[in-house]
Amino acid sequence: MVDMDNNERYTVALAGNPNVGKSTVFNALTGMRQHTGNWPGKTVAGAVGTVRTRIGDVSLVDVPGTYSLAAHSPEEEVARDYICGTSDGKCGCDGAERRAPDAVVCVCDACCLERNLILAMQIMERGMPLILCVNLCDEAESRGIYVDFAHLSERLGVPVVPCAAAVGRGLDELCSAVADLLESERDGEACRKGDFPSEGYDGKVCPDGGCGEHPQRCSDICTAAAQIAAECVTESGDPRQRDRRLDRIFTGRFTAIPVTALLLAVVFFITLRGATPLSDGITWILGYLEAGTKWLLTAICLPAVVTSALCDGVLRVLCWVISVMLPPMAIFFPLFTILEDFGYLPRVAYNFDRCFHRCGACGKQALTTMMGFGCNAAGVTGCRIIDSPRERIIAIVTNSFVPCNGRFPVLSALLAILTAGLAASGFLQCALMCAVIVLGLTLTLTVSYVLSRTALRGIPSSFTLELPPYRRPRIGEVIVRSVLDRTVFVLGRAAAVAAPAGLVIWILGNVTVRGATLLSHITAVLDPIGRAAGMDGVMMCAFILAIPASEIILPLMIMGYCSGGVIAPLAGLGELSGFFAAHGWSRMTAVCAIVFTLVHWPCSTTLITIYRETGSLKWTAAAVLIPTAIGYAMCVLINAVSGIFV
Repeated sequence: MVDMDNNERYTVALAGNPNVGKSTVFNALTGMRQHTGNWPGKTVAGAVGTVRTRIGDVSLVDVPGTYSLAAHSPEEEVARDYICGTSDGKCGCDGAERRAPDAVVCVCDACCLERNLILAMQIMERGMPLILCVNLCDEAESRGIYVDFAHLSERLGVPVVPCAAAVGRGLDELCSAVADLLESERDGEACRKGDFPSEGYDGKVCPDGGCGEHPQRCSDICTAAAQIAAECVTESGDPRQRDRRLDRIFTGRFTAIPVTALLLAVVFFITLRGATPLSDGITWILGYLEAGTKWLLTAICLPAVVTSALCDGVLRVLCWVISVMLPPMAIFFPLFTILEDFGYLPRVAYNFDRCFHRCGACGKQALTTMMGFGCNAAGVTGCRIIDSPRERIIAIVTNSFVPCNGRFPVLSALLAILTAGLAASGFLQCALMCAVIVLGLTLTLTVSYVLSRTALRGIPSSFTLELPPYRRPRIGEVIVRSVLDRTVFVLGRAAAVAAPAGLVIWILGNVTVRGATLLSHITAVLDPIGRAAGMDGVMMCAFILAIPASEIILPLMIMGYCSGGVIAPLAGLGELSGFFAAHGWSRMTAVCAIVFTLVHWPCSTTLITIYRETGSLKWTAAAVLIPTAIGYAMCVLINAVSGIFV
């Protein structure tokens, strides 16, 4: 029975299998913007929001997805402990109340109800007040799957609410059901335990939800779930036939890798072809903004040195970051999100699972590697899904070998420099970008193999990866989500770093000591190191100063090359090739810059995340030294080989 103080809020846990739309339900009910995607295991930590009901505000806790209360990973342990009220009752996220929930909303997928019912029935057996939210009803109907919700509620003895959270269907009914359940519990109506077929069962409730102490009871629950689903679900035709046909192409033995390469090539081609004209247009607009700002600051009689610092340092770096970063991100992220929403990215991870396993790593590293393409820090956090500490460290240390969303625009610009003036430069840029991605994945696998046979020896573990159904991408939602959650977020982070960086670099470029600027002294010290790797001191200085965010590498290079510590105003990506050529760049210089951009130390955000996840300065240092040593050695080799033939 719920006994709540007047000042204490009800707490409801939102549970469910991975990939049932649980986070979508959470976002829709609470109004919180949490990224959701067609990706198993997307929620790796809890989140807390507030739902307004007729009985007041209710705290809704989105616990990690789990297939059963028999936990097999840290995330499933978090879910089990919170739902069952064991341990300290925490849900794994900051701000959650440290007590068992007053009720549980178990989200199920209407397309695969039988498997989802197992978790719901285990929760019922624990005696927890439960509401069954059957989500994705619209998708089920489009596949010819129909659920008798009234009969399902009667068989289970709990409220059942049909829902399609992505389109807002059933959410009001779900809120009303939550309020009704909490009121009934408050008024003393006891929650019944599950009454399922129990032949050979001794009548005791398994303390772990049927996870081993009572194997017969666990079997009974699975049998009952199958029986209830058979009674309540009807199908017209074969609803999974389309998925199987597509999987023959996307995950086939001979077609999986070529199709993956083709799709990525198309994404890169569209991105690279569209970025340059957009960049030129944005640069033209921001040029007028900069000129107007400079005129205004001069008109109010601001000292010339302050005006120069703000306009030629802070504002010009900001304008450069926006004009170079925004176009490729605005194109790439929506395309990448469409593939995610369609359900293809988990197939990419599935295709590479065998490769990681052969390298002595966990197949789940394929998932965290895919996450690294969005953000290496997010990829490192995602390594929590790997149970083995040894394999988790391998995945963390090697995650930065794939280019994140901060390095991607830099690589795009450098490829434009490399291919400037060549025939079919658009197709060539696309092919080279694919080669860069392949290089990053190859290094990931190679370093994983070496670590698993030296410092981190062990036998690779196995895991089960659920491939979600293919879904029609919600284009409008995809565009909004990719622009707000990814493009604007990354651009905002880059701008926050670029502004103070522009001021610092302006100071370094304008403060003179012994007849030369501070920046000149620094680049002179670094020049021999850079020359050995086919670059120069300005480039090495830019890489070092861009540790807070890789997005500002190119602006820092331009600042270093410009006399007087001022970034020369450029018309956009189209003039980059000529600018760098005038400062001694050859095509081989651009090649070395591309390689070192791909393979060097992670950004500061990723490094902080690595330390938090490992708790080890040793492995944080390894995450810096390993890619940097490999990247520098590759550039030295490229420079030496090119010197022989040039």
